[in-house]
Amino acid sequence: MAPDPIVEVDAQDGVAWLRLNRPEALNALNRPLTSALEEALERVAAMDEVRVLVVAGRGRAFCAGNDIKEMQTVAPDEAEALARRHAAIVQRFSSLPQVTIAAVDGYALGGGLMLAIAQDLRVASDRARFGLPEVTLGFPPAYGIARLLDVVAGGHARDLLLTGRTLHATEALRIGLVNRVVAPPTLEASVTSLAAEIARSPRSGLSATKEIVAAIRSGGPGREAEGYAAALRTSPAARERIRQFASRKKK
Repeated sequence: MAPDPIVEVDAQDGVAWLRLNRPEALNALNRPLTSALEEALERVAAMDEVRVLVVAGRGRAFCAGNDIKEMQTVAPDEAEALARRHAAIVQRFSSLPQVTIAAVDGYALGGGLMLAIAQDLRVASDRARFGLPEVTLGFPPAYGIARLLDVVAGGHARDLLLTGRTLHATEALRIGLVNRVVAPPTLEASVTSLAAEIARSPRSGLSATKEIVAAIRSGGPGREAEGYAAALRTSPAARERIRQFASRKKK
């Protein structure tokens, strides 16, 4: 029997789930998982029928960050190259045309926290824990700091970066690190419901909105009017939704 893949991707009804599947290692990022994520992202980006991607982890963690056992054997140059690959993966998630949701259960630490904040939305169970412990080990996070500062107000981001402490899900909600907190048994159902709600909208509007937000976040003009007009020109679904809405208003 073939072993289970270390990254699982399943798609149905406009929603795909991508699950990290190294539960015995708390889904820590090692080189095989890194390669599997790179390949999975190429597959997801090509799924034209998918409008929402959910990112989750199997077992007791979303992702515990870099694999400490592997880090002990990696030379500094190799570590830098691996960090650049991880940074590219985080950027690839955030630039996908699909709306992305992190479903966080258990630990999201180090690179795992950066993976969570690469997604557009974050839903956590109330047993989720977040932290950036790198500073306590003597080095800074290798990537993702700019995104963290964008997602979380500056003072809270610096707290995370400089103390290395671990946050409970409820504190993560209070500072804006996550969007919703739910009971652990309801996490998958809650995220499924949210994803289905978003997936009812045409992909043209969702992807265009993501592009505008990304442009503004990078300091450029959002070009909202151009994006609005482009969606009307290229998306029959958008024009049909407008027609249906106008018809309902008349009735």
